[in-house]
Order: sequence, then structure tokens, then C-alpha cells
Amino acid sequence: MTLTIPVLPVPLAYDADGVLRVGETRVTLDTVIDTFRNGSTAEEIVQQYPSLNLADVYHVISYYLQKTDEINAYLNDRRQKSKEIRRQNESRFDPHGIRDRLLSRKS
Repeated sequence: MTLTIPVLPVPLAYDADGVLRVGETRVTLDTVIDTFRNGSTAEEIVQQYPSLNLADVYHVISYYLQKTDEINAYLNDRRQKSKEIRRQNESRFDPHGIRDRLLSRKS
């Protein structure tokens, strides 16, 4: 008997904002890879993010290990964009003293 070996697509998809999500979840590629690089196993990642499928996490980690340079470039780009968005938001909405401002509204 010959085993048929299918080619499975990597369970990653871009959302409307251009962010890669794992499987059909809202969990980002960034989250899975950062958690993996911090020492978590695929099983631990699924425990932390129960919407994920274990097979998908293994597939994504395998893809990361094969395409480390490209994925690291994507992740670095995402971090830069995140920093820029944070800077823009903080320039529009001063985060200093926000607790006091919110508490004064409550009174």
C-alpha cells in the first residue's frame, strides 16, 4: 500500500488589516511565534490560546523554522508599525494622568 502525502496549506491568513492570523482564529502569528521563542511548546501554546488547533500550531511552528528569515522580517515590520501607531496614539491622547482624569469624570 502506498501512502498518499498531501500538500497541506499553512494555516495562516491575512485579515483586513494585513495581520497574519492562525487558522480561523483571531490569534496572530506574532503571538504564536513569540510564545514559542519564549520556550513554550505547541501544547502549552494551545493551553494558553484554546481557540487554536494543535495541528495548526505545529504546522505554523514548522513553517517558521523553515522560513525564519522571512517571518522574522514580517515580525520586525509589525513591531515597527506597532511602535509608530503607539507614538501616534500617544501624541493624540496623552497617557500621563489618565487614571486621575477618568476618576474625576466618575465623581
